[in-house]
Amino acid sequence: MRPAPFQDEQSLAPPRVDVETRADGSFVLRNPQPLQPFTRCIGDWLEHWAATTPQALFLCERGPDGQWVKLSYRQVRERVGRIAQSLLDAEFAPGKPVVILSDNSVEAALLGLAAMHVGRPFCMVSSAYCRLTKDYTKIAGILDQLAPALIYASDARVYGPPVAIWGDKCPVFFGVNAAEHKGAQSFAALEAAAGETPAVMDAFARIRPGDHAKYLLTSGSTGIPKVVINTHRMLCANQQQIAQIWPFLTRHPLVLVDWLPWSHTFGGNHNFNMVLSHGGTLYIDEGRPAPGLIERSVRNLAEVKPNFYFNVPRGFDMLLPFLEQDAQTARDVFERMEGIFYAAAALPQSLWVRLENVARQVRDRPLWFTSAWGATETSPAITTVHWHIEQAGCIGLPLPGAELKFVRNGEKLEMRPRGPNIFPGYLHHMTLTAEAFDEEGFYKIGDAGKLLNPADPSQGVAFDGRVAEDFKLSSGTWVSVGTLRPRIVSAMAPHVADVVIAGHDRVDLGLLVFPTPQAKDLPEGALQTHVREALQRLQAEGGGSSQCPVRAIIQATPPNADAGEITDKGYINQRAVLGHRADEVAALYEEGHPRVIRP
Repeated sequence: MRPAPFQDEQSLAPPRVDVETRADGSFVLRNPQPLQPFTRCIGDWLEHWAATTPQALFLCERGPDGQWVKLSYRQVRERVGRIAQSLLDAEFAPGKPVVILSDNSVEAALLGLAAMHVGRPFCMVSSAYCRLTKDYTKIAGILDQLAPALIYASDARVYGPPVAIWGDKCPVFFGVNAAEHKGAQSFAALEAAAGETPAVMDAFARIRPGDHAKYLLTSGSTGIPKVVINTHRMLCANQQQIAQIWPFLTRHPLVLVDWLPWSHTFGGNHNFNMVLSHGGTLYIDEGRPAPGLIERSVRNLAEVKPNFYFNVPRGFDMLLPFLEQDAQTARDVFERMEGIFYAAAALPQSLWVRLENVARQVRDRPLWFTSAWGATETSPAITTVHWHIEQAGCIGLPLPGAELKFVRNGEKLEMRPRGPNIFPGYLHHMTLTAEAFDEEGFYKIGDAGKLLNPADPSQGVAFDGRVAEDFKLSSGTWVSVGTLRPRIVSAMAPHVADVVIAGHDRVDLGLLVFPTPQAKDLPEGALQTHVREALQRLQAEGGGSSQCPVRAIIQATPPNADAGEITDKGYINQRAVLGHRADEVAALYEEGHPRVIRP
């Protein structure tokens, strides 16, 4: 038996599930463990830890001199109080949110916490809408939708132009260079209140669980994103749900190094709230899985030595070469690490094996691999793995208080969740909200799943792709994109970071292949040979036309975030890539095209 995280035999709840089968062929999974009471609002966590462990580290980030700037729970609470007082003094119209346009930072955390502390929602918008484009149409539409009370961003030189294009329709604050933007103020002005008055705690006392805590945006790859309402009830219930199946959280404070953007639910809800709710420490990683930035993540991980690590498959893929090539770096990174958590996309088994192998070389105890499944609308976790699994593919079982219904949708079983962690609706969109739920109140998330072992449901659920991503070949055979993609990426490891699968209404499958940054150092022709041999291995494994791609084109450029091809989390958008690279897809199926690789 593998040791449990933090060497604690009681650290994980046993995998148990109740199954309700229905006459129409659908079935519902439920966790038999009842959901225990949870806190009223996000601010209750901050109040608790500021009072009980005031000196414990909460937030840390690199300063201009490269050293860590560290804030304790007491320091965070004091600064949140001053900012909250400024928000009350400004007498903004009720309900208008605070909007943050830049990346993760201590200032962004303080402002978001302060807004929630006095009952005002906040929204962290992906910085990509401002940084990676000069077309500010989408960010202007987002700001019109949100109608903010105030806007904050880190640097006026970066974020000032899109705000100016929008029209400076509310007070604007910048971390640096505020004087260069007409009418803007510095972030320091938000902390200029002489002191916190009783009005802050009066407003805090009036917060109710159903109040809006924050807004998150959907991906918006095909238009202006939808605004997802996140209530205090959703967020607090979800952390209680997770704590009941991961009891180690209540006994071993987390120390995280995390780059995942707070504009998304993985980093902003799952990870940030997990640290805050359990009195842990969060080191804000200024790196990310991109050339020139991944090196910063490696440095931070090796220096801090976190005890848990959350990432997406692309992040692990870019981190691994540094660990495989430098034993001391690997030893530092894995020294105190107990758990590896992957989400946002299926983890190719090849990455799992490589992580295990490099860890085995520098430490005696094994890593615990875990995962979960959820969405922006679900706080985010619906299912979580809380036992030991031996390979990728399992997304766990429903959390306490959550229900997961499986209904037939074409060739697949569509998963629909219900519970206290599910959102109440989209802001200002009653029609879209009504369409998002079925007649029983289950959220129609659009993902498919299946039991790993129908004879023993306690073995968990396997993710089976997005229902909308799947397509048929001209033969009428369905292609399951979500399950096939990790298998192909594993076959093409370690030189391929991701693939997009083409073939809708065509005779056979083709691939747009995205190589790793390291692949550019291969000898001429070596990458093409590697891809060809991988295609041959896939054919030898069998499975028919829906499982065996027979053509591939290597992409000269990585996925384009500005075109919606990849999210901030590094998750590739299959539909956006196929649409944006229609010429590449046409070349893929052009007979005799010189760039097409065949088995």
